[in-house]
Amino acid sequence: MLPAIKVQFRSCLLILLFLGPLFNVRSAPKQTSGAKIFRDQCAKCHGDHGQGVKDKDDDPLEGDWSIQKLTRYIDKKMPEDDPKKCVGPDAEAVAKYIYNGFYSREARLRNHPMRVELARLTNRQYVNSVADLLKRFTGKDDAVGDEHGLNATYYNSRNFNREKKLYERVDNEIAFDFGDGGPEGTTTNEFAIQWRGSIIADESGMYEFTVKTGNGMRLWVNDSDEPLIDAWVSSGQVMEHRASRHLIAGRTYPMRLDCFRFKDKTNSIALLWKPPHGVWQIVPPRNLSPARTTATFVVGTPFPADDSSMGYERGVSISKEWDEAATHAALETAAYVVKHLDQFSKSKPSDEDRAAKIQGFCNNFVAAAFRRPLSDAQKNIFITSRFRDGIKLEESVRRVILLTLKSPRFLYIGAEPAQDDFAVASRLSFALWDSLPDPVLESAAADGKLRTREQIEAQSERMLQDAQAHAKMRYFFEQWLNMNRVEDVSKDKELFPDFTPELVSDLRVSLNLFLQDVIWSDSSDYRKLLQADYIYANDRIAKFYNLKAETTNDFVKVTLDPKRRSGVLTHPYLLSAFSYSKLSSPIHRGVFLTRNIVGRALRPPPMAVVFKDADFAPDLTMREKVTELTKPESCQGCHSVINPLGFSLEHFDAVGRWRTEEKGKPISTASDYQMDDGEMVHLTGARDVADFAAESEHSQNAFIEQLFHQLAKQPVLAYGPNTLDLLRESFIASNYNIQKLAIEVATVAGLHELQNSGAVAKPSS
Repeated sequence: MLPAIKVQFRSCLLILLFLGPLFNVRSAPKQTSGAKIFRDQCAKCHGDHGQGVKDKDDDPLEGDWSIQKLTRYIDKKMPEDDPKKCVGPDAEAVAKYIYNGFYSREARLRNHPMRVELARLTNRQYVNSVADLLKRFTGKDDAVGDEHGLNATYYNSRNFNREKKLYERVDNEIAFDFGDGGPEGTTTNEFAIQWRGSIIADESGMYEFTVKTGNGMRLWVNDSDEPLIDAWVSSGQVMEHRASRHLIAGRTYPMRLDCFRFKDKTNSIALLWKPPHGVWQIVPPRNLSPARTTATFVVGTPFPADDSSMGYERGVSISKEWDEAATHAALETAAYVVKHLDQFSKSKPSDEDRAAKIQGFCNNFVAAAFRRPLSDAQKNIFITSRFRDGIKLEESVRRVILLTLKSPRFLYIGAEPAQDDFAVASRLSFALWDSLPDPVLESAAADGKLRTREQIEAQSERMLQDAQAHAKMRYFFEQWLNMNRVEDVSKDKELFPDFTPELVSDLRVSLNLFLQDVIWSDSSDYRKLLQADYIYANDRIAKFYNLKAETTNDFVKVTLDPKRRSGVLTHPYLLSAFSYSKLSSPIHRGVFLTRNIVGRALRPPPMAVVFKDADFAPDLTMREKVTELTKPESCQGCHSVINPLGFSLEHFDAVGRWRTEEKGKPISTASDYQMDDGEMVHLTGARDVADFAAESEHSQNAFIEQLFHQLAKQPVLAYGPNTLDLLRESFIASNYNIQKLAIEVATVAGLHELQNSGAVAKPSS
């Protein structure tokens, strides 16, 4: 029987081989190991370990796609020279090999274990640290309360004669035109006014100031000795006196303005400024405070840009240019200290113990800069040996400052000699403040009270309420929303004549007020960033966007239609920023939503394609144009994700106004968005995108990771493979509280310093 069976089997096999092509039967791919397939078909372009190959595919094979999506992509498109070569089970096998071998987060961590790197201060951290280092020696500032404006004293005389004082009050802003007379109560053609208090900087950068008056005036900003503007001899005609000053965000600076009139024909005064990303305007009340403060030293030496290749500034490299800048900054600081030496050392030139006081100041200065008590050897090297006979005190101080600010003990975070409480204090302060520990944190470290999670959390909670923490969180959100990259939001003047620079400035303020409200409210809910149905608006914004609300020149909260508006996704500033001058841009908006809101990685396009509106038929909508532009298969790898998200915002034109039609056609915002695992999500507009991102684990993880990177300035994977999961669990347990997330990030960074010392348990426990 066996020979007969063999004959029948061979006959059937011949029939199948003959008939197969007639029925277009596709032979099943041969089962081969994923490693061998990759080596034979993929390595020539991607490298043996997915590291990339120069002039072929430079980018490493790593990302956030699931195995299923990798399989689908390989099955359809790989290898590029013969997409049918690796299909079905072979595609799945090589996808699993790639994913587990080097593509996934877990694989990358296993192959290249990350660690907390020794890093120098970033530019922002350097400027903040030097400012706080000197600030601790100038006296305590008054607390900035809820009252806004400047203390004003009015005199019935051109001189500041106490006997001629009329009254004192708080002026919310300085913009007065007294007409033919003078301030209330004046009885002659002369008067004088003094304004005292502080000015608050929201962003770091150059601030331009103008005093517009025809009377005599002097303005001091962050300097009690030399006026920023001195126009005490009046011309009698209204003039604009202008000067600039660099200020650091999140701080209050002393301000004084004196003005007098004596037989001048004019009788008015106005204080204006132009802040970073702003326009000329009367200094608003929210940026003025009657609180008294002392000057803050702001380093003016320019530094080369920090490395931002990982999406956040890192101090991972030292160039010749950076080293030279650090030297010049140290010399600049030393010159400032020497100029104000008696103020810093609490001494007088006539004091017999002046030298001892100055040396004591130097001891405290170096200890604060190094963020821990000094050893006897350090005291000798950095201080005692610099004070020798024959050397002037000022020169000795100059040498101490220069030696200290060029020392790795100051310049590097993580250069501490031991993982102890002081190292924890340093991690906390740079995480939440981008600066040095304050005396309270130093005291806790000295008392050994930074050794448990509870102690570290308590300090983090305290520190988060400080203005510097608010400034750093604002800086993070400006990075997260790409606000720092917006260069020009101007629009076509013929199409949008009322979209003025003043309106753009208002919109930026509006967005920052919205962020401030969400972040620092009692709930501080991340989901509100995406789903809130309100905006902050003034008269100008309300008029342009046709908002039906009671508004004023200042900003008030205005509730909007939740079916149309949804948090930051539909804020007019961002909608305008991610648009062309005449048209909306689903691509720019879609890329922003993909990377920053949904949290998916996008690889650089294989070739740059410039959108040219003139290349399309004039009756096409923007959606139709983008669909046509991105329909090639080489584009769809990314645009299958980008386009559905971008189309969801097409109800908003180039300036963020709601519209229902374009080119006479109804606006279409509906699309099917495919997630990494292949599941489809139907989107009908901005609200759907917001709801999806608010509940998406992937989106939440992306937000957490970005916040971690900005605060800790280290990769989250360096703190353990489970850190991100643990942070998300904590985030969910807190009802997505942003403040508590920041505290947890700082706590993780602080606890890591003690993991190897055995003083506390690891964060994962």
